[in-house]
Amino acid sequence: MYTCLLYDVRDAVATITLNRPDVFNAFNDPQSYELQDALKQVARDASVRAVVLTGAGRAFCSGQDLKAAQGDEKRSFYDSLHKRYNPIIRAMRNLPKPIIGRLNGVAAGAGCSLALACDALIASTEASLIEVFINIGLVPDSGSSYFLPRLVGTLKAFELCTLGSKVTAEEALRLGLVNQVVAPEELDAAVAALAARYAAAPTKSIGLIKQMLNKAGAASLDEMLDYEAYCQQIAGESADYKEGVTAFSEKRKPVFKGQ
Repeated sequence: MYTCLLYDVRDAVATITLNRPDVFNAFNDPQSYELQDALKQVARDASVRAVVLTGAGRAFCSGQDLKAAQGDEKRSFYDSLHKRYNPIIRAMRNLPKPIIGRLNGVAAGAGCSLALACDALIASTEASLIEVFINIGLVPDSGSSYFLPRLVGTLKAFELCTLGSKVTAEEALRLGLVNQVVAPEELDAAVAALAARYAAAPTKSIGLIKQMLNKAGAASLDEMLDYEAYCQQIAGESADYKEGVTAFSEKRKPVFKGQ
């Protein structure tokens, strides 16, 4: 189906793998459009209740493939972002299902932005994140200027963006950029365990929580109180809520269906 991605669905988990390992999964035009399509697929597929996003080989994603862009003097950065990268980030943040980033190696530039747009990140000790834009005279894009200061604060974000400093997996954990760091040989098991947990969770509630946290950064307390009430009404009418209450009464583990 895809030339630059691997797409697999098993046990309610969709795994999307950027598959250009020879260039550290750098983005060319086809890969960016294929990722947009894959995200649309997981949004439409009711059987998918969790998503894993990763890269093939030794890297997560090294950002834009600069060689692929060479020779196009009329290339518009503005158009490229609006057509290629921004739709990916919006689709990730608007997807009402959890996205787990399997950070197997370097995430640089737009690849770093892609990682930060995930809902959870599990990193190998060999992984790193780099806001590399400054090294070629550019500015952060694909959401980095939004996500980074919210995660690490403005001062640290300025440092990372203006110095292009490499953040190791261990430092990323201390800064709150990733949720967990494991040895390379433990990465698959750690990601699979979290994905399985989310795949068995009340998916509609997770989607609502994701919407609430997206909104919270720019909303007032009063706005969030109203929005919480709105979302709670939706959650309270779900089949998973009824199952949760029934399971509690029957003193058993709930079996959620994501409905």
